[in-house]
Amino acid sequence: MIDDVLAWLRHAASAPWTIAIAAVVCTYVVGRILARLARPVLSRIAGRTANEWDDRLVAALASPLSFVLALQVLRVGSRWLDFDPGVIAPLHGVIGVVTTLAVLWTTFRVIDLAHGVLGQRSWAIDRPSSRSVLAIGSRFTKVAMIAIAGVVVLSQLGVSVASLVAGLGIGGLAVALAAQKTLENLFGTLSIGIDQPMREGDVVKLYDFVGTVEQIGLRSTRIRTFDRTIITIPNGELANQRIESYAARDRLRLATTIGLVYETTAPQMRVVLDKLEQILRHHPKIWPEGITVRFKELAASSLDIEIAAWFATSDWAEFQGIRQDVLLDFMAAIEAAGSAIAFPTRTVHVVGPAPG
Repeated sequence: MIDDVLAWLRHAASAPWTIAIAAVVCTYVVGRILARLARPVLSRIAGRTANEWDDRLVAALASPLSFVLALQVLRVGSRWLDFDPGVIAPLHGVIGVVTTLAVLWTTFRVIDLAHGVLGQRSWAIDRPSSRSVLAIGSRFTKVAMIAIAGVVVLSQLGVSVASLVAGLGIGGLAVALAAQKTLENLFGTLSIGIDQPMREGDVVKLYDFVGTVEQIGLRSTRIRTFDRTIITIPNGELANQRIESYAARDRLRLATTIGLVYETTAPQMRVVLDKLEQILRHHPKIWPEGITVRFKELAASSLDIEIAAWFATSDWAEFQGIRQDVLLDFMAAIEAAGSAIAFPTRTVHVVGPAPG
């Protein structure tokens, strides 16, 4: 009985596939050793940069690349192994298929690493919708890689893939045409997430309305108007529109015209102009550049003064308070100078009948 077992083991050890399995194990061990020797060198090179992603890339690709290296060592070494010629071709086919799967494994790790690195960017952290787009993009990329790997594997197995590729092309074209609007909105979301023309909570002007951005979704963006209504705009359309963001302002502008009565004298006008400019320049929130206080014109019923100034605030409520205080100070200065604010008037001359 023992002799029979030993004879079977000797026969199995001399079988081509047994030798092939042993060769696979040996070459994998050799590949792991080479990868372990190369990893410190690559880690040292990656450590010289300030980026963290290259260190993570070296760690993520160590196992799959060592496996790919082992397979290629087996492919090259199979020429010197005592294999039957009928075994070499199937062995090379299996090596090719497994190599393709190992490359797919490597690609998946690279995609996951890219997803993680991009997800830590400021534009992705501030926008949940951007992170959702990254997740969907990574899934789409993985599905595309699986499809490409499947075609390559079928080709390596001897299957004619020309008709298959043609069918996939026609099917992909049909799907692309059917999902054109959906894809347009997804790419519009990605464009808004990267370019950041607006953020959730920003006050923006679009088309002929002004509102607050409530939500930037995967398909559309919701904006609440000042009338408290909700307007939903597809992101594909929104990405091509002119977006005016009030939240991006670093300062707010006061622009007004004050009309004085025609009874105002030239010396009084000079005093008023000087007082109004002093009020602006002494305000703690004034932006020192671009202050304008000028006698503009002799209007129909008033002497118009043009006033323009910037205030160093981006808070609209604070600006409203500043504007109110400044206008009240203007009124007090005009009254102190002995003038008054004009209002529209019209003088009508009534002509009686000519003496007969």
